[in-house]
Amino acid sequence: MPTFTAPDGTRLTYHLRGAGEPLVVLPGGPMRASAYLGDLGGLATHRRLALLDLRGTGDSALPADPATYRCDRMVEDVEVWRAHMGLEHMDLLAHSAGAALAMLYAARHPQHVRRLLLITPNPSALGIRATREDRLAAARLRADEPWFAEAFPAFRAWLAGEADFDDVFLPFFYGRWDDVARAHTDAELEQTNEEAEERYFADGAFTPDATRNALSALTAPVLVHAGELDGGPCPDLARRTAAAFPKAEFTVQPGAGHYPWLDDPEWFRKRVLAFLDGPADAALPSAE
Repeated sequence: MPTFTAPDGTRLTYHLRGAGEPLVVLPGGPMRASAYLGDLGGLATHRRLALLDLRGTGDSALPADPATYRCDRMVEDVEVWRAHMGLEHMDLLAHSAGAALAMLYAARHPQHVRRLLLITPNPSALGIRATREDRLAAARLRADEPWFAEAFPAFRAWLAGEADFDDVFLPFFYGRWDDVARAHTDAELEQTNEEAEERYFADGAFTPDATRNALSALTAPVLVHAGELDGGPCPDLARRTAAAFPKAEFTVQPGAGHYPWLDDPEWFRKRVLAFLDGPADAALPSAE
């Protein structure tokens, strides 16, 4: 496994899958090992995926200072990684909480981003987040599922702070609650650094006004990809995220939840490749 050294001396690991032009990938979680991304619905058959294990996750080392788990503190990890791989410009894909890190990176190092893909993104870097109402509205779309009657009250209680997280409502995060989804969620606990997860969004991580101002000048095309059944972000929140960029495309994948490459790999792969194969300097339609 290839490694490099972060600015503070922490050894970081990344994984290469497939062949072809590189696609640089930041995982979400937050702070979940990149293994959960798999081959992103078969993208590795078209692109060489470079998947980073963020500090303290997967095969990357624990940092000496746990405060460096904060999202903004890892921007320079990504920059050193880019230089290590010898990429002057890169196509950068980020999922969920990893999208917050990708936005901060694009704001600080826009000259190195050729295309930016934000998959079911957490837009905390822009000062907006999914609300309890967003998540409940998305959950109600699943009312015909056989597991809904048991899952919904537990989900509502958790969102209200009245109960602990309960595995019974995990199906809400997937478009299809099948064996693939069950195996995916079964691996989450082992793949996630819980201490780092708690620190990722710590106070001071984001300066939304400055980030929005920087991203308003980003010349790279951006794809914001939402799942129709996802509550965090729901499609409307993802659309508002896309509006922060001058050259953004916005897509809603039918029947997909928070992990769209699992729900319909072919649909996801075709949409992502259509964006990646487009000209990097094309004048794209507004998100609105």
